[in-house]
Amino acid sequence: MEIVLDLILKLFEIYSWALIIYILMSWFPNARESAIGQFLARICEPYLEPFRRLIPPIGMIDVSPIVAFLVLKFARFGVVQVFTWFS
Repeated sequence: MEIVLDLILKLFEIYSWALIIYILMSWFPNARESAIGQFLARICEPYLEPFRRLIPPIGMIDVSPIVAFLVLKFARFGVVQVFTWFS
C-alpha cells in the first residue's frame, strides 16, 4: 500500500512541476510553440481550462493557474489522508 501511495505522490509532484514550468513559459515569447511547450500544453491545458472558465482574469493577470495549483495540492493532501485512514 505504501508503494502505491509513493507512486501517486510522485505523479502529483511531477504534474505540479509540469504546471509550474508551463505557467512560467507564458512569460517568454514563443516558448509555448516549442516541442516542450506543446507537450506541456497537451498535459496541462485540459486541467487548467475549467479553472479559466470559472475564474475571470483580474486586469491583465490570469489567477486561474494559481487556483488550479492550490486545488492540486489539496487533492494531494486528500489522497494522503485517504491512504492513512485506510492503512
